[in-house]
Amino acid sequence: MKTRNRNSKLSNINIPVALIVFRFLLAPIILALAYFIGENAKMIILILMYLGLISDILDGIIARKQNISSEKLRRMDSQTDMVFWLSIGIATWVLYPKLISNNSIVIWTVLVMELACYIISLVKFKKETCTHAFLSKLWGISLLIAFTSLIGFNHAGFPFTLAIIMGLVSHIDVILIILILPKWSHDVPSAYHAYLIRKGIDFKRNEYLNG
Repeated sequence: MKTRNRNSKLSNINIPVALIVFRFLLAPIILALAYFIGENAKMIILILMYLGLISDILDGIIARKQNISSEKLRRMDSQTDMVFWLSIGIATWVLYPKLISNNSIVIWTVLVMELACYIISLVKFKKETCTHAFLSKLWGISLLIAFTSLIGFNHAGFPFTLAIIMGLVSHIDVILIILILPKWSHDVPSAYHAYLIRKGIDFKRNEYLNG
């Protein structure tokens, strides 16, 4: 009976892990398509990007439904997200280098802020950031729209501008979360909720986090 329960639990854990691994494996595939096939592969890249987003949504939902969400799983999910979106960004640069070079300053600004989040977290907590904040999720949606425009239509425009603005705002929020938290924690919806944690005020995180 114990063996059956253990196997069932392992099977449940494997579902969100498999979704995370799937998203991780999409990264080199997307890069290879952009490098070796080029613009002829842009629709496939877009489809893989959307599949990656769907896997990102499902892994968190399934983990919480099965009550198996853990620090290790959330950290794995967070780092995979970074690899996945970075691969999309590099693929866009490979496909449309001029489009990216024309906006290099703001792109580098966001990348530097992303790096700053990791450095501040590592210095303060000896762990990478893993907030899964609400504004970061909105940034992810804006990235999806921006990359759809960039890759699908070779157009930056408003979707790109919105993604940059959301990127800057969400990174400021994450930095504030790290600075406010008294100790490392994952799944912190916002700087306000980091303040609640610091003051010892409890809240239901799952009401704010859905993926």
